[in-house]
Amino acid sequence: MSRAGEVRRTTAETEVLVRVQLDGAGSCDAQTGVGFFDHMLGLVARHGLLDLAVEARGDLQTGSHHTVEDVGITMGQAVDEALGDREGIERYGDALVPMDECLAQAAIDLSGRPFAAVDVPLPATTIGGFESELLEEFLRGFANHAGATLHLRLLVGGGSAHHALEASFKAFARALRAAVAPNPRVKGVPSTKGSL
Repeated sequence: MSRAGEVRRTTAETEVLVRVQLDGAGSCDAQTGVGFFDHMLGLVARHGLLDLAVEARGDLQTGSHHTVEDVGITMGQAVDEALGDREGIERYGDALVPMDECLAQAAIDLSGRPFAAVDVPLPATTIGGFESELLEEFLRGFANHAGATLHLRLLVGGGSAHHALEASFKAFARALRAAVAPNPRVKGVPSTKGSL
């Protein structure tokens, strides 16, 4: 059974289409108009071992906030769709990822209860059209619409916001990869309540 999701989101500010295949090979075709964000989405696909296609058109003349947030929302909805009833999955995932002088840690619970705690102190900067504070906006949008509890921390920072962001996106991807993984020993939903 294919674990795939496809969601389109249209607002007065953006138009976003996301296709995701959870059991992919790590391929990515991201076209958001925000170069650094496209690069980060490529990392999410590669390290999450999911196939990801993202098309987004937004009001970039005001900055990339709306585009990044709406991609997070739409990607969360697509992952939720791909997970279906969430039977037979690991549910929990975590990762610790170094990137040169930076070290990021992520933990995910696909509990159905949305929550995001992001502790990644970064200078206010823009890299390739991506404003540094948008990491949290993307992850909050994703968690709220994927029904995920997500914690992300930058344990060791450094002089490079690029490295800190890259470590953070990779940690998120690897934690997600572990959480969505099928486990043949899990019968039904991985919860004593019987539902997620």
